[in-house]
Amino acid sequence: MGEVLGKVLVVDDDEVIRQLIAVNLNLEGFEVTTATDGQDCLDRVLEVMPDVITLDVMMPCLDGWTTAEKLRTDEATSHIKVVLITARAQDDDRARGLGIGVDAYLTKPFDPAELIQVVRDLAAGVQG
Repeated sequence: MGEVLGKVLVVDDDEVIRQLIAVNLNLEGFEVTTATDGQDCLDRVLEVMPDVITLDVMMPCLDGWTTAEKLRTDEATSHIKVVLITARAQDDDRARGLGIGVDAYLTKPFDPAELIQVVRDLAAGVQG
């Protein structure tokens, strides 16, 4: 068992996508926790204290936009790196994400290797 590269909280309402992301990150050496929507993310984030959160945008209960805004405005979570993963690829969607202060923006369908690299880079920045 190698060194843990960091903690990641994977948030997606689609179980298949959630598991795909979790398995890929796990295989790379990350400690992964999952959440089913934005509210679940906010309920668990302080307990998990991840280095990186991968966050779907289109979810029931609390969407990714609102969740990211809440994470950014809370002093306890504002330092956590956030990767938005969404099917919304329009320029105004990207601008909205960057305006919130997310650290990366990936569109679905995403390349698992690209996601792993983005998470690895962000986690290294957190720990380095």
